[in-house]
Amino acid sequence: MKLNDLVCKGAKPEDRPYKKFDGGGLHLLIKPNGSKLWRMKYRYLGKEKTLSIGQYPIISLADARDARDQAKKLLAQNPPIDPMANKEDNRRKAIRKAENTFKVIALEWHEQNKDRWSKNYAYKVLKGLELNVFPFIGNKPITEITPSELLNECLRKPEQRGSLDIAGRTRQICGQVFRYGIQTGKCEWNAAENLRGALKTRKTEHFRTIDFNEIPAFLKALERNEARLFERTRRAVQLSLLTFLRPKEIRMARWEDINFEEKMWIVPAEIMKMKREHFVPLSKQAIEVLTEQKKEVEALNTEWVFPSQVRPREPMSDGTVNKAIKRLGYGKDMVAHGFRALARTTIREKLNYDSEIIERQLAHKASGPLGEAYDRTQFLDKRTVMMQEWADYIDALASEGKVIKGDFRKKRA
Repeated sequence: MKLNDLVCKGAKPEDRPYKKFDGGGLHLLIKPNGSKLWRMKYRYLGKEKTLSIGQYPIISLADARDARDQAKKLLAQNPPIDPMANKEDNRRKAIRKAENTFKVIALEWHEQNKDRWSKNYAYKVLKGLELNVFPFIGNKPITEITPSELLNECLRKPEQRGSLDIAGRTRQICGQVFRYGIQTGKCEWNAAENLRGALKTRKTEHFRTIDFNEIPAFLKALERNEARLFERTRRAVQLSLLTFLRPKEIRMARWEDINFEEKMWIVPAEIMKMKREHFVPLSKQAIEVLTEQKKEVEALNTEWVFPSQVRPREPMSDGTVNKAIKRLGYGKDMVAHGFRALARTTIREKLNYDSEIIERQLAHKASGPLGEAYDRTQFLDKRTVMMQEWADYIDALASEGKVIKGDFRKKRA
């Protein structure tokens, strides 16, 4: 006779375990301690086995019958599937799914890659995940995250507050985490890949810079120093103009990288955007700036050319040169990165140098399929002459206060 809820509830424990059968191998096992457990007997490849379904009344009679029917469907397949093995396989998958959350995979990816990143970049990536991703989808299995969920739960939030760059970078980082998950067998698709074009993008803006006609006025403002800048800050601005290195490369300059005798500054690869060391020929004017700076900080015993004014064991802060430009009255027209565009345009138009030589000094990627095969010091002799002529040109502008007409270049072979 088949079971009903009344029979199941009324079954009392006895000294020894006993069973109440429902049919099709399903039965309720009543144990002396009062627990009632659903079990199902079946045969698989000629061998009798018992499938544990769960405890009554947590698993109702109807649920137990459904589990029995599902098990019978597995056994009826060709070839048959063992319900017990299938249950264990599903349990392992559930464990893997619970362990392979987006946060777990992202932290594993971060750990795998952080040694090849700069400390600052590794910190920014992790902080971005902690702020923009983990609170929303971090605890969800990576296999269950859909493109729409990633878009609406994570990426729309920075986009809606106007942080379009953060939204774009977050999508890129999530894409790298998904790719790592695919490579390690923890997910099968990249939810971020399908979101290309889904986010708003900011109109590309070039770094602001002054025209070469404005260089004399800018230099006079720097010389007068009505903004009362620290001397080392003024020198950082001067060196930015003379070398047109990126702001990070200026503020992270170390004394050990500068050879006064050879008049050469070798910027380490880890600081450079392209992750390759960069040779910067130093003009006489640049050497003078560095010599004065060395006199000022020598007693501080610091490795940094431009140490922080407050914490000399650390380099100057990221926005120091930009703040100095702003205080000089050029905040609307100029940023620190703009020295690069200013030098590129002026050297090309006024000193008549080939773009290829200028781009090499800017540490830009060489163009053409064979560009990256060039030796890293290619054009070094020409760049050395160019950097001195650039410094001389700036000096001439500063002393005369007007743009020099005609070909400023000396005759060269």
